[in-house]
Amino acid sequence: MSGTQEPLVEAERLVTELDQADPPTLLDVRWRLIGPPGRDDYLAGHLPGAVFVDLDTALCGAPGAGGRHPLPDPAALQAALRAAGVRAGHPVVVYDGGDGLAASRAWWTLRWAGHRPVRLLHGGYPAWVAAGRPVSTDAPAPPPGDVVVRPGELPVLDAGQAAALAAADDAVLLDVRAAPRYRGEVEPIDPVAGHVPGAANLPAGEYVGSDGRFLAADVLSERFAAAGVTEGRAVGAYCGSGVTAAQAVLALHLAGRTDAALYVGSWSNWVADPGRPVASGSTPGR
Repeated sequence: MSGTQEPLVEAERLVTELDQADPPTLLDVRWRLIGPPGRDDYLAGHLPGAVFVDLDTALCGAPGAGGRHPLPDPAALQAALRAAGVRAGHPVVVYDGGDGLAASRAWWTLRWAGHRPVRLLHGGYPAWVAAGRPVSTDAPAPPPGDVVVRPGELPVLDAGQAAALAAADDAVLLDVRAAPRYRGEVEPIDPVAGHVPGAANLPAGEYVGSDGRFLAADVLSERFAAAGVTEGRAVGAYCGSGVTAAQAVLALHLAGRTDAALYVGSWSNWVADPGRPVASGSTPGR
């Protein structure tokens, strides 16, 4: 079976792997920021053998001062992953509704938790259906897994570290929200508009297509370089609550920047403290 260091797997490749004697564990993490819960989509049809794992309650902690999607409690995460059948050292494939957001955060969370063999189904559930593959409405009951969560295997930023990164000449902090939110013109979710002073804006559409598929590695490298991600400069990313930014971190991995850090709390954590400065406009505003 494929080794699992590569972050992505295409649908046709996954078909081959699922036909093997010991196939990868499939996690359905479909999710919406606003709208019906992802479990409804799962119940209507999913990849055969896939187990539903809820992004909000299993892969993230409870919302609060730490942000809308903070880090999960390691013990709770381990229990959720074991219940889903995740085994130590055994390959996992995560997929979502196609935009790659929830699956990227699931990929990042498992990697942060020390589980290296995890990949994202490129194009998600729509790619599987478009390939003419079968779907199921049966909810499997997998044998309990034995994965051990070892947090800290991917770099994380808190608010102070994000501020320091944004202020440093030898680093870049990427804000991957839409440009109007970065500029402070609109803020549909959080109570304050604007961006972290010193952060550079690179909206998610610059590194992932409208179909949720990542751009080619060489194109990703060019887009990130244009935003200041060059050799010798540390890089971190944030968004509204650490979901889209996890997708940015995955894109950075594809571009060769496996050192990229995630500000998990992101803007929802930054504005939880009214004492933190806020910049607006189209420039970083250090």
